Amino acid sequence: MAQAIETSALTKRFGTVQAVTGVSFAVSAGEVVGFLGPNGAGKTTTMRMIAGYLDPSAGTARICGVDVAENPVAAKRHLGYLPEGAPLYGDMSVRDFLEFIAAARGVAKSVRRERIDAISARVRLEGVMDRRIDTLSKGFKRRVGIAQAVIHDPEVLVLDEPTDGLDPNQKHEMRSFITDLGRSGKAILISTHLLEEVETTCSRVVLIDAGMVKMDGTPADLRAVSPGGTLDDAFRTLTVPG
Repeated sequence: MAQAIETSALTKRFGTVQAVTGVSFAVSAGEVVGFLGPNGAGKTTTMRMIAGYLDPSAGTARICGVDVAENPVAAKRHLGYLPEGAPLYGDMSVRDFLEFIAAARGVAKSVRRERIDAISARVRLEGVMDRRIDTLSKGFKRRVGIAQAVIHDPEVLVLDEPTDGLDPNQKHEMRSFITDLGRSGKAILISTHLLEEVETTCSRVVLIDAGMVKMDGTPADLRAVSPGGTLDDAFRTLTVPG
């Protein structure tokens, strides 16, 4: 059976700059995998290749066994993607935007309103559904981005900094939502700078630095790298030269 997400020697060059080098890992159904690394490590570039927004210079990315570069439309049918910055149509209301995304993603008209209502309630958008997106706070815009990523009930989610801009209570609610999605059988790759988010949400960690995988294991495996036994110390050990 194919892995939900699988990368093999994934590589990306921008001119003379090597952004990602030979990244290989897999995510199974029901796993929530934290994708860690310092700024500039290659996390966002890797996620964009997995999501089909960037073509790799070498290597492959597959979603549910489908090569993203060779058959992008079929691969993206299985995928929900929250990109960095979550570009949205600011002149649309939240409701109209989610209606548009649901239709584009093939959600049947007979269940579309029910699906939108359920997702908007789960990510706490009920009070802003008729407001224009460009009038919303950063936190609300992030929640709209998450709603559009899950509106079509995909098997695979790639989430780049999903709690960015949320207050502490909202972060807790979003982490609970992501955990529930994993328990429902979805494969989730989540990029984050927050190590406590890894501790509370992720069953596995893939850590990259300078575009290469430095570690792939459980949060406990990551802690074991450090004599102090903390995620912070382990992160510094693996990403700071010397």
